[in-house]
Order: sequence, then C-alpha cells, then structure tokens
Amino acid sequence: MSNGGQNMEYEYKEKKRSWFFGLPLSFTTYTVSQKKINIKKGLLRTEEDDTLMYKIQDVKLVRSLWERIFKLGTVICYSGDVTDAKLMLAHIKNSSEIKEYILETAEEERRKVRTLHTMGLDGADDLFQDVDD
Repeated sequence: MSNGGQNMEYEYKEKKRSWFFGLPLSFTTYTVSQKKINIKKGLLRTEEDDTLMYKIQDVKLVRSLWERIFKLGTVICYSGDVTDAKLMLAHIKNSSEIKEYILETAEEERRKVRTLHTMGLDGADDLFQDVDD
C-alpha cells in the first residue's frame, strides 16, 4: 500500500501464490489502484491486462480449504470490460481487504464518471438482444 499526497490513495500489489506452502513462486503480479486493476503475467512471453475500476460490476471472494490454511483467497471481479469480463486475482494475501477496497472504489469511480450499471427486468445480461425476438 502506498499513500499519495493529500488524498488517501491506496495501491495493493500482490503476487499469485503457489500451492507449495503459499509461496509467491509465480510470475503473475496483481496491482489494484484507485483507477484500475492491472494483471501482469509471464516471464519469457509477458501479457498485461488493465481493467478500469468503474467497469467493475460485482466482486466475489472464494477461499478453498488450502487457501484458508495459508490465509489466502481468490477475488473474482465481474466487469463490463471487453477483453476480460471475469478477472481472477488468484491465491492472494489480504484477499478480504482487497475485495472490500475494489467494491468501494468501483462504486466511487462510477459516481465520478457518472456511470450507472443497469440490468434488464427479466434478469438477462444480453443488453443488445433484439426486442422482436
């Protein structure tokens, strides 16, 4: 976590943990800031993916028995992002705190950008479905 200037701006930086005693042996790094979530993967072939915070619609925390033993968790973010509608921050420390931070920050960013997430009355998430069907 880092504090930036007058406004309290936090940044979480976590590494994906392995099944071997929960050690950070992976080449995947997750960075959660006030504006976006960044996922960097790979060693030889690297891949980087960003999702803006205001696009996050819902967040879920999943903990297996193994993750609970090593005080880890997997945060799943459902977003309106085209490249990755389901972001998984797998096997990270401070998962509960990060989940709450994402929920609060996403709501705050939606208010700043004046974005409203709506769902159809029938519960369908296909927003472009033709009415005549």
